[in-house]
Formats: sequence, C-alpha cells, structure tokens
Amino acid sequence: MITRSVTIEEIDELYLMWNDHINASALYRRALREEMNVRGVDPNEFRDLLERAREQGYTLEEIAETTNRFADLQSLVEDTDRKPPAGDTPNE
Repeated sequence: MITRSVTIEEIDELYLMWNDHINASALYRRALREEMNVRGVDPNEFRDLLERAREQGYTLEEIAETTNRFADLQSLVEDTDRKPPAGDTPNE
C-alpha cells in the first residue's frame, strides 16, 4: 500500500486524539469507497482490473500516466487482452 499525507482540521485531530481507537486509515478508505460508489465504480471490479493490468506488466506509475478514469483502465486491460503475445503472430 502507498502512504499518503492527508490534511485534517484541528477538530479532526483533536477528535482522533480523544478517540485513539478509531482507525483513521479505515475512515479514509471508507470515504474513498463512498466516492467510488457515487461515481459508479465497483471497488471489486476496480481491484480486479488493476490486478490484471499489473499482471500484464504495467507498473502503477505507467497505469496512472496512461489512464485518468475507470473506463480508461478497462480499455487498457481489454486492449492488451486482445493483442496476441509476442511471437504468436501469424506469418504471412
């Protein structure tokens, strides 16, 4: 997993100090899942597509540079799935 910095207000910080049992990372992930839901992105499908792209040899950085939305990731994975592996092209 990647660690990111998140800016929070003082009230957020104080609340988390009072309630140190709260997992702030889980709250952040839950908020992102809610945002994905609002935008019609299924987190499980998203995870599967990312895994397939990684299996196809793409790094996370390459995926981020090549795509900027869920549909782009789908196309990237599907286009690569359609291409025959190197050396498997028919001879003319």
